[in-house]
Formats: sequence, structure tokens, C-alpha cells
Amino acid sequence: MSGSSYMSQLGKKWGLRAPKQLYRMLKLHRTSFDTILDNMFNALDEVNGLFTFPTIAAVARMKPELVQRIEKEGHEVASHGYNHVRYPTISADAREQDLLLSLQIFKKLGIKISGFRAPYDNYTDDMPDLLEKTGLIWDGGFGYRPEHREKTHFFHADIDGQESSVTYIPLNIWSDDYMIDRMGMGPEIMSKVLKREVAKAAPTGGVIMFDLHPVRMGQRKYVGCLRNVIEHANSIGAWCTTPTEAVKYWNTHSTWKGDSKFCLLLTGDIDNWVFSDYLRRILWKRMTR
Repeated sequence: MSGSSYMSQLGKKWGLRAPKQLYRMLKLHRTSFDTILDNMFNALDEVNGLFTFPTIAAVARMKPELVQRIEKEGHEVASHGYNHVRYPTISADAREQDLLLSLQIFKKLGIKISGFRAPYDNYTDDMPDLLEKTGLIWDGGFGYRPEHREKTHFFHADIDGQESSVTYIPLNIWSDDYMIDRMGMGPEIMSKVLKREVAKAAPTGGVIMFDLHPVRMGQRKYVGCLRNVIEHANSIGAWCTTPTEAVKYWNTHSTWKGDSKFCLLLTGDIDNWVFSDYLRRILWKRMTR
């Protein structure tokens, strides 16, 4: 497809914002994902922090060595679906096929998957019923719905009058794209906002989860924010771990590991490895409507 066709398709999606969005993503993808992961792992290692990467399975299968590296480094990979599609725009059967296919792909790659986050944090009311069929332990996107956002602890959905086996985690509104793209924040202000949110969570004795996309947070400009927020969280008694470890421990002990007062979960979705992946994703969504 020609460059003019790309611009035409993107223009339909983003309107007058299309050139700015294109340029923004192009700049981010000038940094290779190998470097992004290097930057993140180095920053996290310095403060004994763990990170979880909900990843699109179609993207994971393009570079399995990268998702395998995440797991080898002691961090967690979760499912972000097979295709980066808004689940409310497709049928219930298509949602189920997308999620189950993602789990099949990760299994073939030798990646253990215990958690899920839907693309765009978009869920239908029946998604808890689907998740019950999967054997997954946790979900990190349903808790972004307005009625759950202010929760301070893990919760369970009602499935035909029974408590779900899947544990749901409230998701904080302060994401990297919200802070950087919409609010225009620099790294210093971002660190202050994240530390403020962590400080608010500490007295609850509960859990706080952020969605901080690696494509932004792994940039040299922003990666220090991860180190800053974990340092601050550690200083006030947080346990910074993976959702799987946190959910298993809490569901068994009803408390946090060691002397921790609350739990910090750092997560960030991987939607594409390179700029061309991003373009293909946008165009695929346009052409399938």
C-alpha cells in the first residue's frame, strides 16, 4: 500500500491528529525493543522491582525471543488477546476465539500465562463468564471500568450467584499515554503523580496497579520514573511483585508477603515491536470494519 493510502486510512481514524500521532509513534519506535527492555530491566533491577507485560499474541509470535527473555529475567508475561481489537466491537464467539487463540500461541512459545488484560481495557458485561472458562488466575483490565476504578483491593465477579475463581484487580487511571500524550507531562511531573497515587494507596493496605506501556516507559527519558516510583513505594512498605504472585499469596494468606503494608503492581501492554507493526494494526482495524 502506498504512503498516501496509509495517510488516508490513518486520517479516517485520527482526523487532524493523524500526522501528530504518526510522528509520535515513529519517534518512540526509533528505539529498538531490545533497548527498551534493557532500559527497563536495568532500572527495575536497581530497586528490586518486577514488571508484568500483557502482550498481543500475534506480536509475541513475531519475536518469541523477546517474550521468552522477559520471563527469563523473572518478570511476567500476560495475555493481551491475539489481535489488538476492541472486544465490544466483535461477537461473543469472536472474543472467545481471540482470547483462546492467544493462550494457544503463548503455550506453543513455552510462556506460562496466568493473567489477561483486554485491548484498550474494553470489556463487555459477559467477559467474566468467558474468563472463567480459561483457567486464568487474574484479570487486570476489567477493574478499569468506572464502577471498579476506586476499589482498593482485589475483587471477584458474580458468576450466576457464585464468586468468580478469577481475581480482578482495580486499574489506576494514571497511565503513561494519559500523562504523556494527553496531559503533556514530563518525567519529573510523572514521577510526582505516580508517587502521589502510591502514597494514597499505602494506608488502604490494598493494591494499586498501573498500566505503563514499555514503548514509552522504556525510553531513556522516562525509564527513571519506574525507578523513582518503586523507590518511593519501597520506602513506605510496598511489595512490588507480579500479579500472579500477589494474587496467589493474598488469596492464601489474606495479607501481603513479609512485612509489606500494601502491594504495587507495575504493568504495561506490548502492542507492537516496531513502527510497521503499529501501522499494520491501525490499517487492519480500518479494513475489517
